[in-house]
Amino acid sequence: MMRQDERSELERHGFFLGCRAQTIELLLGGAFLQKFPARLELAREGDRADFLHVVIDGSVEIFATHVERETTLGIVRPPKSFIVASVALDRLYLASARILEPARILMIPANSIRKAMVEDGAFATTIATELADAYRNNVRELKNQKLRSSLERLAAWMLLRDRETGATHRFTIPFEKKVLAAHMGIRPEALSRGFATLAKFNVVINGAEVQIREPEALERLAKLTPLIDDPDA
Repeated sequence: MMRQDERSELERHGFFLGCRAQTIELLLGGAFLQKFPARLELAREGDRADFLHVVIDGSVEIFATHVERETTLGIVRPPKSFIVASVALDRLYLASARILEPARILMIPANSIRKAMVEDGAFATTIATELADAYRNNVRELKNQKLRSSLERLAAWMLLRDRETGATHRFTIPFEKKVLAAHMGIRPEALSRGFATLAKFNVVINGAEVQIREPEALERLAKLTPLIDDPDA
């Protein structure tokens, strides 16, 4: 049962912006707001999409497997939802999802989502926006993978992570390095070689701790551009 303070918090969430009161009641009436620990699997590829998941706090890894291989497709942070297309189309999940950092996740029944899309134009616009954002993120990630070397991708990730954490030029890698390697599209041993090469650009890595001593050198390597690196562009 959702507490009243949680309900009030969620009603102000951007996901419900512009929705009718009846729509909010439909969506939250059967929803769950739950805390999950790291590494817990929330959705499995090939399963039916029973819920739409909205990340309120923490982060979620979207990943896929084939034969004995596994790769990270993306990392979702607030205030986004994930695997929206499977819910909207009532199809099977094409990817899996597991908690990266301890998270609060709003789980809304898929049937309620589809009903609200039909009945409330504002909410249908919200879902269309979520789908469009997911598509644009996929294009940015594809460009990142295709147009940059693995070292350039790693440098770009470090610069963006530094910005996210206050631009102090010191931050902690927030998840296992094998997840970072998969997110970069490289093997773990290639990530280790990348870390070693970045020492030439005055990047110091000690375990999960990263210090960027010469950000200008890293910027020259990564060549950040809004058309790849800015999610709001």
